[in-house]
Amino acid sequence: MTQGAGQGPEVVRTATLRDFRVPGYVHETGPYAQNTPHGEGAGPVGGTGGYASGEPNPYMSEESPSEFPGEFSEGYTPTQRDLPVINRGDTQQVVVDPSGAPAPAPGAGPGPLYVVGDVHGYLDQLLAALQAKGLVDAAGSWSAGTSRLWFLGDFTDRGPDGIGVIDLVMRLSAEAAAAGGYCKALMGNHELLLLGAKRFGDTPVSSGAGTATFQAAWLLNGGQKTDMDRLQDHHLQWMARLDAMELVDGHLLVHSDTTAYLDYGDSIEAVNDTVRETLTRNDAEDCWDLFRKFTRRFAFRDEGAEAVRELLGAYGGTRVVHGHSPIPYLLGEVLPEDGEAGAGPVIEGPHVYADGLAIAMDGGVTMAGKLLVQQLPLDI
Repeated sequence: MTQGAGQGPEVVRTATLRDFRVPGYVHETGPYAQNTPHGEGAGPVGGTGGYASGEPNPYMSEESPSEFPGEFSEGYTPTQRDLPVINRGDTQQVVVDPSGAPAPAPGAGPGPLYVVGDVHGYLDQLLAALQAKGLVDAAGSWSAGTSRLWFLGDFTDRGPDGIGVIDLVMRLSAEAAAAGGYCKALMGNHELLLLGAKRFGDTPVSSGAGTATFQAAWLLNGGQKTDMDRLQDHHLQWMARLDAMELVDGHLLVHSDTTAYLDYGDSIEAVNDTVRETLTRNDAEDCWDLFRKFTRRFAFRDEGAEAVRELLGAYGGTRVVHGHSPIPYLLGEVLPEDGEAGAGPVIEGPHVYADGLAIAMDGGVTMAGKLLVQQLPLDI
């Protein structure tokens, strides 16, 4: 793999299963409790990952999910023991032309629309993918004129240069606006996590397993010391002002494949206002609850078309476009832990599922997958 820009020693990809260890907040009891996967949960941060014989695992609840994949709750996070490998017949991956769309003629209206899946600090891969679509030039500067570009969130953690990614997106936003286009971004759960780790650190928050902290959750979910060291006030202000969802050309853009957005308002404007107000209040408990809800996943899988229709009915649009859940997991596939080349699923493009109503854009860049940049609408 390529090194992150401005980083030191070569960064080795984290093994797939280690990227998605199950943190305690997924298995909390109470009104937002989620089903618990079979097997052992992740151990304490910095520990061995195990617990003394006979000692209850504080990250696990007493409940267990159904053995059938369609019956997992939307908060379910896959682990080695309970992620089924299945050949799903109700979904498809879209193979797309790697070339970018031609620039529209002057006065022809808005430029072409693009979306970017989860980046997670992989700056070099992001620049290569944007250049392949003609959105930036060899120097990484905006070259797409009036094109419109949306990032679906999760800029940091797990990869080598999350702050470099944020800096790039902020710079492209200014350059695109000057050219008559735009570059915008949505709030991902990892933005909420990084904000919480910076603001609240080891401040305890309520958890069904006892107590939790943003700092511990951030480390457990791939937090990088180099990102925290380089995090500045303008990065924090930029992240805190991000919208949670947007409707563009009939596409409802969100980060997470969850219906939790419905808890925050009955319109796009209301949801975005509520999320910003929650962050402005700067209450650790409220911010933790927001982060935990935005970490839920898989609401649209299997029989999830009704969940997609519920979101579209509330907020408008004809399709939901999301990141968050890697396409290999949506397909029920997982790479081997040793990361053997060629052994895992090949991600060629977005994943269309839920009766064609949902488009998944997280190509699994953290697990030797692909960082996806896609023009919309899809030709399917």
